[in-house]
Amino acid sequence: MSGSAPAIVFITGAVVTSACWDNWKAFFEGAGYTCHAPDWPHKQGPAARLRARHPHSPIAQNDLTSVLSVYADFITELPAKPIVIGHSFGGLIVQLLLQQDAVAAGVAIESSPPLGVAVLNWSLFRAVLPMLGLFSSLETTFLPTFAQWQYAIANGLPLPDQHKYYDQLAAPESKRLIRGALSLAARVDFHRPHAPLLFLAGGTDRIMPAALNRANYRRYRHAASTTDYHELPGRCHAMLGQPTWRADAELVQTWLAALP
Repeated sequence: MSGSAPAIVFITGAVVTSACWDNWKAFFEGAGYTCHAPDWPHKQGPAARLRARHPHSPIAQNDLTSVLSVYADFITELPAKPIVIGHSFGGLIVQLLLQQDAVAAGVAIESSPPLGVAVLNWSLFRAVLPMLGLFSSLETTFLPTFAQWQYAIANGLPLPDQHKYYDQLAAPESKRLIRGALSLAARVDFHRPHAPLLFLAGGTDRIMPAALNRANYRRYRHAASTTDYHELPGRCHAMLGQPTWRADAELVQTWLAALP
Protein backbone atom coordinates (compact mmCIF):
# COMPACT_ATOMS: atom_id res chain seq x y z
CA MET A 1 0.00 0.00 0.00
CA SER A 2 1.27 3.45 -0.83
CA GLY A 3 2.46 5.80 1.92
CA SER A 4 3.31 4.78 5.45
CA ALA A 5 2.15 1.29 6.43
CA PRO A 6 -1.19 1.28 8.27
CA ALA A 7 -1.67 -0.77 11.41
CA ILE A 8 -2.64 -4.42 11.16
CA VAL A 9 -5.34 -5.88 13.40
CA PHE A 10 -5.25 -9.68 13.57
CA ILE A 11 -8.63 -11.31 14.16
CA THR A 12 -8.66 -14.66 15.92
CA GLY A 13 -10.90 -17.57 15.01
CA ALA A 14 -12.98 -19.89 17.17
CA VAL A 15 -11.68 -22.56 19.61
CA VAL A 16 -8.23 -20.94 19.87
CA THR A 17 -6.60 -17.97 21.60
CA SER A 18 -4.94 -14.94 20.03
CA ALA A 19 -1.57 -16.65 20.56
CA CYS A 20 -2.20 -18.28 17.17
CA TRP A 21 -0.95 -14.99 15.65
CA ASP A 22 2.38 -14.79 17.47
CA ASN A 23 4.51 -15.72 14.43
CA TRP A 24 2.54 -13.55 12.03
CA LYS A 25 2.55 -10.59 14.38
CA ALA A 26 6.35 -10.77 14.77
CA PHE A 27 6.77 -11.12 10.99
CA PHE A 28 4.72 -8.04 10.12
CA GLU A 29 6.21 -5.98 12.94
CA GLY A 30 9.59 -6.83 11.43
CA ALA A 31 8.28 -5.48 8.12
CA GLY A 32 7.43 -2.13 9.72
CA TYR A 33 3.76 -2.57 10.59
CA THR A 34 2.22 -1.75 13.95
CA CYS A 35 0.32 -4.89 14.91
CA HIS A 36 -2.49 -5.71 17.31
CA ALA A 37 -4.23 -8.98 18.18
CA PRO A 38 -7.11 -8.17 20.55
CA ASP A 39 -8.56 -11.02 22.58
CA TRP A 40 -12.18 -12.08 22.35
CA PRO A 41 -14.27 -11.39 25.47
CA HIS A 42 -13.38 -13.74 28.35
CA LYS A 43 -10.57 -15.34 26.32
CA GLN A 44 -7.58 -13.51 27.79
CA GLY A 45 -4.73 -15.64 29.07
CA PRO A 46 -3.13 -19.01 28.33
CA ALA A 47 -5.22 -21.70 26.65
CA ALA A 48 -4.64 -24.17 29.50
CA ARG A 49 -6.18 -21.72 31.99
CA LEU A 50 -9.20 -21.23 29.73
CA ARG A 51 -9.65 -24.98 29.33
CA ALA A 52 -9.70 -25.37 33.10
CA ARG A 53 -12.91 -23.29 33.19
CA HIS A 54 -14.74 -25.47 30.65
CA PRO A 55 -17.69 -26.13 30.43
CA HIS A 56 -18.93 -23.35 32.72
CA SER A 57 -16.80 -20.56 31.31
CA PRO A 58 -18.21 -17.06 30.73
CA ILE A 59 -17.00 -17.54 27.15
CA ALA A 60 -20.38 -19.26 26.62
CA GLN A 61 -22.04 -15.82 26.68
CA ASN A 62 -20.16 -14.54 23.63
CA ASP A 63 -22.08 -14.10 20.40
CA LEU A 64 -21.16 -12.84 16.95
CA THR A 65 -22.37 -9.31 17.66
CA SER A 66 -20.34 -8.94 20.85
CA VAL A 67 -17.14 -10.30 19.31
CA LEU A 68 -17.56 -8.14 16.20
CA SER A 69 -18.01 -5.13 18.50
CA VAL A 70 -14.64 -5.81 20.16
CA TYR A 71 -12.90 -5.26 16.84
CA ALA A 72 -15.15 -2.46 15.59
CA ASP A 73 -14.63 -0.53 18.83
CA PHE A 74 -10.88 -1.20 18.84
CA ILE A 75 -10.59 0.06 15.26
CA THR A 76 -12.39 3.32 16.06
CA GLU A 77 -9.60 4.13 18.54
CA LEU A 78 -6.89 3.85 15.88
CA PRO A 79 -5.67 6.98 14.07
CA ALA A 80 -6.50 5.55 10.62
CA LYS A 81 -8.31 2.63 9.07
CA PRO A 82 -6.20 -0.51 9.59
CA ILE A 83 -5.59 -3.64 7.59
CA VAL A 84 -7.46 -6.58 9.13
CA ILE A 85 -6.26 -10.17 8.80
CA GLY A 86 -8.55 -12.87 10.14
CA HIS A 87 -8.48 -16.64 10.29
CA SER A 88 -11.50 -18.95 10.16
CA PHE A 89 -14.31 -17.27 12.16
CA GLY A 90 -12.03 -14.24 12.16
CA GLY A 91 -12.26 -14.25 8.37
CA LEU A 92 -16.02 -13.81 8.64
CA ILE A 93 -15.43 -10.86 10.97
CA VAL A 94 -13.04 -9.40 8.36
CA GLN A 95 -15.84 -9.55 5.81
CA LEU A 96 -18.30 -7.90 8.18
CA LEU A 97 -15.84 -5.09 8.98
CA LEU A 98 -15.32 -4.47 5.25
CA GLN A 99 -19.07 -4.16 4.92
CA GLN A 100 -18.99 -1.47 7.61
CA ASP A 101 -16.33 0.43 5.60
CA ALA A 102 -14.18 0.29 8.73
CA VAL A 103 -10.87 -0.92 7.28
CA ALA A 104 -8.31 -0.15 4.57
CA ALA A 105 -7.98 -3.75 3.36
CA GLY A 106 -8.83 -7.25 4.54
CA VAL A 107 -7.36 -10.74 4.35
CA ALA A 108 -9.67 -13.67 5.09
CA ILE A 109 -7.69 -16.86 5.72
CA GLU A 110 -9.66 -20.12 5.55
CA SER A 111 -12.72 -18.02 6.28
CA SER A 112 -16.00 -19.05 7.82
CA PRO A 113 -18.61 -18.01 5.26
CA PRO A 114 -21.29 -15.36 5.64
CA LEU A 115 -24.94 -16.32 5.77
CA GLY A 116 -26.09 -18.11 2.62
CA VAL A 117 -22.70 -19.29 1.35
CA ALA A 118 -22.54 -23.09 1.46
CA VAL A 119 -21.20 -26.15 -0.35
CA LEU A 120 -21.97 -29.84 -0.01
CA ASN A 121 -18.95 -31.30 1.74
CA TRP A 122 -18.85 -34.19 4.21
CA SER A 123 -15.69 -33.12 6.05
CA LEU A 124 -17.15 -29.65 6.66
CA PHE A 125 -20.35 -31.15 8.08
CA ARG A 126 -18.44 -33.62 10.27
CA ALA A 127 -16.11 -30.91 11.60
CA VAL A 128 -18.65 -28.15 12.25
CA LEU A 129 -21.62 -30.09 13.60
CA PRO A 130 -20.13 -30.75 17.07
CA MET A 131 -19.31 -27.05 17.49
CA LEU A 132 -22.95 -26.08 17.01
CA GLY A 133 -23.95 -28.13 20.07
CA LEU A 134 -27.47 -28.53 18.76
CA PHE A 135 -28.58 -30.82 21.59
CA SER A 136 -26.71 -29.15 24.43
CA SER A 137 -27.12 -26.03 26.54
CA LEU A 138 -25.96 -22.68 25.21
CA GLU A 139 -24.92 -21.87 28.79
CA THR A 140 -21.94 -24.23 28.49
CA THR A 141 -18.93 -24.03 26.19
CA PHE A 142 -17.74 -26.36 23.46
CA LEU A 143 -14.17 -27.65 23.68
CA PRO A 144 -12.85 -29.82 20.85
CA THR A 145 -11.47 -33.17 21.91
CA PHE A 146 -7.99 -33.96 20.71
CA ALA A 147 -9.47 -36.37 18.16
CA GLN A 148 -11.74 -33.62 16.81
CA TRP A 149 -8.76 -31.26 16.70
CA GLN A 150 -6.77 -33.84 14.72
CA TYR A 151 -9.53 -34.33 12.19
CA ALA A 152 -10.83 -30.80 11.71
CA ILE A 153 -7.87 -28.51 12.34
CA ALA A 154 -4.48 -30.24 12.42
CA ASN A 155 -4.92 -33.01 9.84
CA GLY A 156 -1.67 -33.85 8.09
CA LEU A 157 0.59 -32.39 10.77
CA PRO A 158 3.04 -34.66 12.62
CA LEU A 159 1.53 -36.04 15.81
CA PRO A 160 3.92 -34.06 18.10
CA ASP A 161 2.86 -30.82 16.38
CA GLN A 162 -0.81 -31.75 16.72
CA HIS A 163 -0.32 -32.18 20.47
CA LYS A 164 1.80 -29.02 20.77
CA TYR A 165 -0.73 -26.78 19.03
CA TYR A 166 -3.62 -28.28 20.98
CA ASP A 167 -1.85 -27.63 24.28
CA GLN A 168 -0.82 -24.10 23.29
CA LEU A 169 -3.95 -22.90 21.50
CA ALA A 170 -7.12 -24.97 22.01
CA ALA A 171 -9.72 -23.07 24.05
CA PRO A 172 -13.40 -23.43 24.92
CA GLU A 173 -15.85 -21.74 22.58
CA SER A 174 -19.33 -20.29 22.67
CA LYS A 175 -21.89 -22.37 20.81
CA ARG A 176 -24.18 -19.35 20.44
CA LEU A 177 -21.31 -17.58 18.66
CA ILE A 178 -20.78 -20.47 16.23
CA ARG A 179 -24.52 -20.55 15.53
CA GLY A 180 -24.31 -16.83 14.82
CA ALA A 181 -22.72 -17.64 11.46
CA LEU A 182 -26.15 -19.00 10.48
CA SER A 183 -27.99 -15.84 11.55
CA LEU A 184 -28.75 -12.46 10.00
CA ALA A 185 -25.82 -11.04 12.00
CA ALA A 186 -23.57 -12.85 9.48
CA ARG A 187 -25.20 -11.37 6.38
CA VAL A 188 -22.99 -9.68 3.77
CA ASP A 189 -24.21 -7.57 0.85
CA PHE A 190 -21.93 -8.87 -1.89
CA HIS A 191 -22.97 -6.15 -4.33
CA ARG A 192 -21.69 -3.27 -2.19
CA PRO A 193 -18.32 -1.64 -2.87
CA HIS A 194 -15.66 -2.69 -0.39
CA ALA A 195 -11.99 -2.27 0.51
CA PRO A 196 -9.53 -4.70 -1.14
CA LEU A 197 -10.09 -8.26 0.04
CA LEU A 198 -7.87 -11.32 -0.29
CA PHE A 199 -9.06 -14.87 0.37
CA LEU A 200 -6.54 -17.59 1.23
CA ALA A 201 -7.74 -21.20 1.16
CA GLY A 202 -5.97 -24.31 2.43
CA GLY A 203 -5.81 -27.17 -0.04
CA THR A 204 -6.25 -29.82 2.68
CA ASP A 205 -8.51 -27.80 5.01
CA ARG A 206 -11.37 -30.00 6.19
CA ILE A 207 -13.43 -27.61 8.28
CA MET A 208 -13.37 -24.66 5.83
CA PRO A 209 -12.49 -26.46 2.60
CA ALA A 210 -11.16 -24.68 -0.45
CA ALA A 211 -14.46 -25.19 -2.29
CA LEU A 212 -16.22 -23.17 0.42
CA ASN A 213 -13.63 -20.40 0.23
CA ARG A 214 -14.00 -20.25 -3.56
CA ALA A 215 -17.78 -20.04 -3.22
CA ASN A 216 -17.35 -17.20 -0.72
CA TYR A 217 -14.95 -15.33 -3.02
CA ARG A 218 -17.18 -15.77 -6.09
CA ARG A 219 -20.16 -14.16 -4.36
CA TYR A 220 -18.50 -10.74 -4.42
CA ARG A 221 -19.95 -8.82 -7.36
CA HIS A 222 -18.78 -5.20 -7.22
CA ALA A 223 -16.68 -4.78 -10.35
CA ALA A 224 -14.75 -1.76 -9.09
CA SER A 225 -13.66 -3.45 -5.82
CA THR A 226 -10.56 -5.63 -5.59
CA THR A 227 -11.28 -9.22 -4.56
CA ASP A 228 -8.54 -11.86 -4.95
CA TYR A 229 -8.23 -15.55 -4.16
CA HIS A 230 -5.31 -17.94 -3.64
CA GLU A 231 -5.49 -21.64 -2.83
CA LEU A 232 -2.42 -22.92 -1.02
CA PRO A 233 -1.72 -26.65 -1.47
CA GLY A 234 -0.91 -28.76 1.57
CA ARG A 235 -2.32 -26.28 4.09
CA CYS A 236 -4.71 -27.65 6.70
CA HIS A 237 -6.83 -25.44 8.95
CA ALA A 238 -3.80 -24.90 11.20
CA MET A 239 -2.19 -22.91 8.38
CA LEU A 240 -0.99 -20.15 10.71
CA GLY A 241 1.40 -22.52 12.46
CA GLN A 242 2.46 -24.89 9.68
CA PRO A 243 6.10 -24.81 8.55
CA THR A 244 4.90 -22.89 5.48
CA TRP A 245 3.51 -20.02 7.55
CA ARG A 246 6.30 -17.61 6.59
CA ALA A 247 5.75 -18.13 2.86
CA ASP A 248 2.04 -17.50 3.41
CA ALA A 249 2.73 -14.32 5.38
CA GLU A 250 5.07 -13.16 2.62
CA LEU A 251 2.31 -13.75 0.06
CA VAL A 252 0.02 -11.49 2.09
CA GLN A 253 2.76 -8.89 2.46
CA THR A 254 3.33 -8.88 -1.32
CA TRP A 255 -0.39 -8.52 -1.99
CA LEU A 256 -0.65 -5.60 0.44
CA ALA A 257 2.39 -3.89 -1.08
CA ALA A 258 0.82 -4.05 -4.54
CA LEU A 259 -2.36 -2.25 -3.48
CA PRO A 260 -2.63 1.39 -4.57
